[in-house]
Amino acid sequence: MLPDDSERALLVGRIWRAGVGPAVVTVRAGQLVDISAQAATVADLFERDDLLELVRFASGEILGPLETVLAGGNSLLAPCDLQAIKACGVTFAVSLLERVIEERAKGDPSRAAALRLEIQRHIGADLSAIRPGSEQAARLKTDLIARGLWSQYMEVGIGPDAEVFTKAQPLSAVGHGASVGLHPDSQWNNPEPEIVLAVNSRGCAVGATLGNDVNLRDIEGRSALLLGKAKDNNASCAIGPFIRLFDQHFGMEQIRAAEVSLLIRGSDDGFELQGSSRMREISRDPLDLVAQACGPHHQYPDGFMLFLGTMFSPTKDRDASGAGFTHHLGDLVRISTPVLGTLENSVQRSDQLPPWTFGLRALYQNLAARGL
Repeated sequence: MLPDDSERALLVGRIWRAGVGPAVVTVRAGQLVDISAQAATVADLFERDDLLELVRFASGEILGPLETVLAGGNSLLAPCDLQAIKACGVTFAVSLLERVIEERAKGDPSRAAALRLEIQRHIGADLSAIRPGSEQAARLKTDLIARGLWSQYMEVGIGPDAEVFTKAQPLSAVGHGASVGLHPDSQWNNPEPEIVLAVNSRGCAVGATLGNDVNLRDIEGRSALLLGKAKDNNASCAIGPFIRLFDQHFGMEQIRAAEVSLLIRGSDDGFELQGSSRMREISRDPLDLVAQACGPHHQYPDGFMLFLGTMFSPTKDRDASGAGFTHHLGDLVRISTPVLGTLENSVQRSDQLPPWTFGLRALYQNLAARGL
């Protein structure tokens, strides 16, 4: 679960303490330490000028070894709380191609394979070599419009403006070990393994973690205006296990060089799929995506979490030839990278998972009752 170099990593997370409620924690020498008395929320913590020193040295309640704490009726929560949860789409050339396929397939997975060959033949250019917003991108746009091949996804994939959307509501994301949810209407869907930046109210990225931007290909493929239904459902967003803070051992260069691995293992059919996203192939720099999300045009007084996008678009057939991949209930999804650890979740239906009931009012009532 933890980074390979966890002994020197500054990790911040949240757990649900049985009989207590949500607690802000850090990991020191393999022990979980509750630092809620120093910062009642992660959003408050990330506003501190002494953030690194506080996480390293501040006093707190030692809860015990991570495995022992989780075995004792406590559970890991998503490591963010008050922050808005935003996501960037179509930031890799491979995912751009797959979004165009979804759009043209109108939600029908049986058309995906033929459309993939047709679109690749017509586009021709290596989209990964095109810098978004460049003159080369503008020339390609003009050519594709003339041939009737331009797409709204190409607009955000190689145009000047990134796609930035609201993935989930504050406190609605689930953490490591929980189930993620699929809308019951969806028959064509997949996980999206991503790196997620933690950004404070000043627009400063203070750390990073892993995320699963659960994706409903058929619903968004029918219409991009259904993005809200495709993306924001009960338990449709997983983040964790911990946010690793940027310090002298870990920074944006490690994010730019990271490779995010994904394993999907079916519980009912023995299916297994592995893939990866190489951040060096991202079309827009992570800090450019942060600047497009916030600034004089848009503020986030409680900070925000920003999914950076994925190049992983599974095409391996599972149920029928040419239909590509879709989830089965009970699938295990494991997302990992050495510098951030592993986020693991199982897959169920959103309407069959426990409803989300612990929102902002419940959080503040709980904190007030605890004197925090």
